[in-house]
Amino acid sequence: MTSEIRQNKATKRWVIFAPSRGKRPIDFKRQESKNQRLPAVDKDCPFCPGNEKSMPPIIMELPGPEGNQWQTRVVPNKFPALTPDGNNVRYRRGLYLAMPGYGRHEVIIESPVHNRRITQMTPNEVGVIIETYHRRYVNVMKQNWNLMTLIFRNHGGRAGTSLAHPHSQIIVTGMVPSYIRWREERSQYYFDESGRCVYCDILEQEAQERQRVIVENETFLAFVPFAAEVPFEIWIMPTKHQACFGDLSDQEKPGLAAILQDCLARLQRKLNDPDYNYIINTAARYRAGEPQLHWYLQIRPRLTTQAEFEIGSGISINPSLPEEDAAFLRQD
Repeated sequence: MTSEIRQNKATKRWVIFAPSRGKRPIDFKRQESKNQRLPAVDKDCPFCPGNEKSMPPIIMELPGPEGNQWQTRVVPNKFPALTPDGNNVRYRRGLYLAMPGYGRHEVIIESPVHNRRITQMTPNEVGVIIETYHRRYVNVMKQNWNLMTLIFRNHGGRAGTSLAHPHSQIIVTGMVPSYIRWREERSQYYFDESGRCVYCDILEQEAQERQRVIVENETFLAFVPFAAEVPFEIWIMPTKHQACFGDLSDQEKPGLAAILQDCLARLQRKLNDPDYNYIINTAARYRAGEPQLHWYLQIRPRLTTQAEFEIGSGISINPSLPEEDAAFLRQD
């Protein structure tokens, strides 16, 4: 069975049904302890050099800073949630609305070295990862039916990692989820009332108060948000207004690479390497360039588990204060 996207009639939220995802190998679960040392090359890992026959065809490849070997590769996900076959035409099933599982699902292999984490890379190597993110984003958003692109990384079993080799993922959809639309509409309302971008105002407030700021450089500010939903949540936001990740300039890429690596290193050092997810939240297609939207990278450590009240109400319960979290992460 191919993927299908169905809409909850009561909430208007879309759900992707992807049977192929159930066939994934879960090699990360074999690593009982995070202290277990991973090899530099794993003969059974499809992403390691020499195992290309186990890997889908390469979409894109970038060399490392020295230019003597590939550092990043982009390949189709072998067990995709969505595929580029078909289209995004909706159809009815009685009361219900559905559409084909159209989209893209790609894997960004971040290094040829099986055990080389982002926190262990050089700043230039992290810069190659950011460059790969940006090039793929710009490329896929040129295609007509692609309306939303999410770039994300899962680290650790609780965050959904299935393969230990360092990698990120890209999912492209032919529709815009209601949550993204809701977030864009909130920003639109704020702009209509004040004539300002709400995220620019957040940046200004955080930069002035400095209670929740973790680290900053010339182009980016990293802080724990005032209403953080989970302990040690971090937002990394460009200090210049940009609605779309595709607007990131070549001059700004090193700043993003440096501050991302810094934040991940602080989490690893201060919190004993927690599982985490990070995602680049950016404007949907046709909203890029609008004055009320502002892209940012969000890191959510997996330190707590949602209970019944949170699931039923949609209200998060955070047991730690953002100001204290930020102060703890600022300490060297």
